[in-house]
Amino acid sequence: MPNALLTGVGRRRGIAAGIAAGLDEDGWDLALSYWHPYDQRVGHGGEPDDPERLAEELRGQKRRIVLVPGDLEDPAVPAEVVNSAADQLGGLDALVMSHAESVDSGILDTTVDSFDRHYAVNVRATWLLIAAFARQLPATGGSVVALTSDHTVGNLPYGVTKGGLDRLVLVSAHELADAGVRANVINPGPIDTGWMTDEIRANAIAQQPTGRLGTPKDTANLVRFLLSKQGEWINGQLLYSNGGYPKGRLPV
Repeated sequence: MPNALLTGVGRRRGIAAGIAAGLDEDGWDLALSYWHPYDQRVGHGGEPDDPERLAEELRGQKRRIVLVPGDLEDPAVPAEVVNSAADQLGGLDALVMSHAESVDSGILDTTVDSFDRHYAVNVRATWLLIAAFARQLPATGGSVVALTSDHTVGNLPYGVTKGGLDRLVLVSAHELADAGVRANVINPGPIDTGWMTDEIRANAIAQQPTGRLGTPKDTANLVRFLLSKQGEWINGQLLYSNGGYPKGRLPV
């Protein structure tokens, strides 16, 4: 069975949990990475035992599911997470990155500490995860997928560092081509995983041509395709999987 490491799997309602369920259905064995202090700090309705409960649900499909918690703000941790996941599963064939530091602030009220934390988690950790993943790849290569966002106004450090993440992931499709790495970025548009107010939800639906919000399963379906044999020709792309939501628009 193929093996994948997923980051940002801290809440059962989150996008990463939806991706995990989809890959589990496709026969992937999974390492789920998360960091409780972050999920507790930002809220959005998660429970401390969400990763454990998700893992038990996925194991019901007879898959190997391991938990690899880690604070990606620490520069030593990304490689530790990759190596632990690879050791427990017997190597990794895919890296799916849904982790993020996301705390709302703008140009005038963002602190240096907050900006540095966003950079450490969203950019530096992404680089270190990809590098560690590439170093352990089998000769057959593997696939990298990361999630990004257009959100910048009022969420400056998140949006700016997601832009850095985009460049990192896309360049890896070229720099790591000799290692057989395929790499893509997905922008899923606004998906309500617990962070939307009623007003934001209504505004987002009003701008959505499909008349509904995206779901974690919508994003998971594209990830599943990118990691499949049928999706192997898609490489080095920033893909919008948002139901036609206007690029760059914010649901506020």
